[in-house]
Amino acid sequence: MLELNADCLKKAGGAWSAAGVILPQFDCGEMSAYTKRNPIWLHFGAGNIFRGFIARLSQKLLNKGLVKSGIIAADTFDYDIIRKIYVPFDNLTLMVDLKADGSMGYEVIGSVAEALCADSSSAEQMARLTDIAADPGLQMISFTITEKGYTLKNMAGEYLPVVLEDMGAGPGKPRHAMSIAACLLYRRFLENAAPIALVSMDNCSHNGEKLKSSVMEIAKAWNRNGFVGADFLAYLDNEEKIAFPWTMIDKITPRPATAVEERLRGLGIAGMGSVVTERNTFIAPFVNAEVPQYLVVEDRFPNGRPALEEAGVYMTSRDTVNKTERMKVTTCLNPLHTALAVYGCLLGYTSIAEEMKDRHLKNLVCGIGYREGMPVVTHPGILNPTDFIREVIEERLPNPFIPDTPQRIATDTSLKIPIRFGETIKAYLANPELDVRALTCIPLAIAGWLRYLLGVDDRGVKMDLSPDPMLDKLQEGLRGIEVGKPESCKGRLGGILSNTSLFAVDLCEAGLEDKIEKMFCELIAGPGAVRATLGKYCGQTGKMPVM
Repeated sequence: MLELNADCLKKAGGAWSAAGVILPQFDCGEMSAYTKRNPIWLHFGAGNIFRGFIARLSQKLLNKGLVKSGIIAADTFDYDIIRKIYVPFDNLTLMVDLKADGSMGYEVIGSVAEALCADSSSAEQMARLTDIAADPGLQMISFTITEKGYTLKNMAGEYLPVVLEDMGAGPGKPRHAMSIAACLLYRRFLENAAPIALVSMDNCSHNGEKLKSSVMEIAKAWNRNGFVGADFLAYLDNEEKIAFPWTMIDKITPRPATAVEERLRGLGIAGMGSVVTERNTFIAPFVNAEVPQYLVVEDRFPNGRPALEEAGVYMTSRDTVNKTERMKVTTCLNPLHTALAVYGCLLGYTSIAEEMKDRHLKNLVCGIGYREGMPVVTHPGILNPTDFIREVIEERLPNPFIPDTPQRIATDTSLKIPIRFGETIKAYLANPELDVRALTCIPLAIAGWLRYLLGVDDRGVKMDLSPDPMLDKLQEGLRGIEVGKPESCKGRLGGILSNTSLFAVDLCEAGLEDKIEKMFCELIAGPGAVRATLGKYCGQTGKMPVM
């Protein structure tokens, strides 16, 4: 049996090739040693999207001989990922490409030179991170920590307890991801004040702006509390020294699938079993993901950068990144995913691909994307919105070999709603030629999310809800509303729908409250009401064309 470790790669290279697995075209040991001496790229967020996309970009550059240094990975949230997935497998990942025809491609990713726990309680780990961050040759620190990793306050506008503690304690032992980033930049400032780029590669709007804002907020608090001087703030705010490029990332990377594990076992590869960490991360030595992927990056790197364009990255202007991100996040993919997630949970689906066979649900996402979203999309120039959304609806979401679930996509929906739906509503309000009250599918998606929050499926059976930082507060706002009693929701949604933090706009002032309430009341009429309501609004292909 083959095992995923450095020794087996060296001794059994022919057996790996016979199994159809592509191996790194460089010496992983030499690369690791060189990177530790000459780091150029430090990445925070060691999960699947990093392993299956970002680390693979580095591998492409290493394979082409364009760089000698790989990536150093660190995790600020789930240290079990490092201990259980990186360390036992010598920082290697087995990448599995899930193709639409059912075939799979296999490649060992060996570009991670070192894996660290960004744990301030470990003097050794933090000392190593500090050394890396202070190296004048380090060109960038990138992030895939999810949108909530940049969040300093709760929905009430209050600082999170860990953030308050970090602000009061200074850069000595930071715990929040943004405090750790600020701490490492402070050490770099003290050592040599060398330039660097901090690159958020997370799937959220204006991600570079969010990253800078949070890091600056931590630093300003440290300045007020006497831990750092104004010169450090000036260093952070000087774009010739510290850049925060904006990016757009797109690749569906679901949890590891049992069917993939079985396929790998059939190829003679041992030890591919999944683990669930103490932080409830589902992860395995392999990453399974779709083939299509996009990364668009603002080309602003004051200390230089690897030739990312040679790995397929679009290097461009901020304006182009912004247009591309808005195209994807507010219209062509993310809103469709969220609508499928909440309705899929309500209807008992466990596969996004299976949902796309449901005529009502496909009509819903076509309506959100083609009919309601496309009128406010600006063509980014580098990707055609029509081609992009067609690929999403006709190829990517229906791919039966992508084991993605609505339950996974439904995680943290309260953080996604303002961008995925709020931005389109705002664009309608800003355009005198468009009538926001004519929207149907987007209000139906919002009503569906509120129906989902009741925790009862369309059969009337209690269902588990995915984690969400606002879950308790939102459910409290819906307390007393019952499935089977549509009269219980009359006049009850205004407090939620007027929350601009949730929706990026006051939906009551926008004139959508009555429509959403009507749809919500229809959705809670009783068992089967979700299906009936979808049939009412999305049942006629002539009304909601499937394109």
